[in-house]
Amino acid sequence: MAAPIPRVLKVLSGRYPLTMLGSWNEMKVSPFRTLIGTILSARSRDEMTDVITTRLFDRFPTSKALAGADRRDVEKILQPIGFYRTKASYVMETARMVEERKGEIPRTIEGLMEFPGVGRKVANCVLVYAFGQQAIPVDTHVHRVSNRMGWIKTKTPEETERRLVELVPKRHWPVINEALVAHGKAVCKPIGPTCDICPIAVHCRRVGVGKRKS
Repeated sequence: MAAPIPRVLKVLSGRYPLTMLGSWNEMKVSPFRTLIGTILSARSRDEMTDVITTRLFDRFPTSKALAGADRRDVEKILQPIGFYRTKASYVMETARMVEERKGEIPRTIEGLMEFPGVGRKVANCVLVYAFGQQAIPVDTHVHRVSNRMGWIKTKTPEETERRLVELVPKRHWPVINEALVAHGKAVCKPIGPTCDICPIAVHCRRVGVGKRKS
């Protein structure tokens, strides 16, 4: 079952425009900005998250500035994205904690998950995109595409991460998120996937799923 995975990733890699995090990685965005931006990305489109993160850092460019900001100012900037009040609390508290650590961002999943609003997906994104570590961030796109392809049969992103870690050679871990997220947005969509133009349809167990009630 795992044999075609590297081939699929090779086909998908570089095929689509970079995701938000992929672009930030190319731009050498700071680990702190990657951390804050990924916290903000929950239940928000990449395009909007990118705009709002830029606005936030234009106004508060450092952890010290963000930690000491007026909460109302932060909420006003974040208002266009979902759960902006909760996210304002998360990013301000994260900035305060980073200041307490003298600007250091942890390089372990356990350390990153100490920050508010940081679960396994966010932590793994920071490890991959900020520090170049080998990890597998799993969001809804990675979870959906992996299951549709027939690589795994899982019910939650957490379970998907565990199975992919077992199946995929470690050298391919860092590219999984970028490849499957981009593919999941462009072609293998939640509703109405365009299977007829899918570049990896030959490897897919559920090709044509968009035409079925499943």
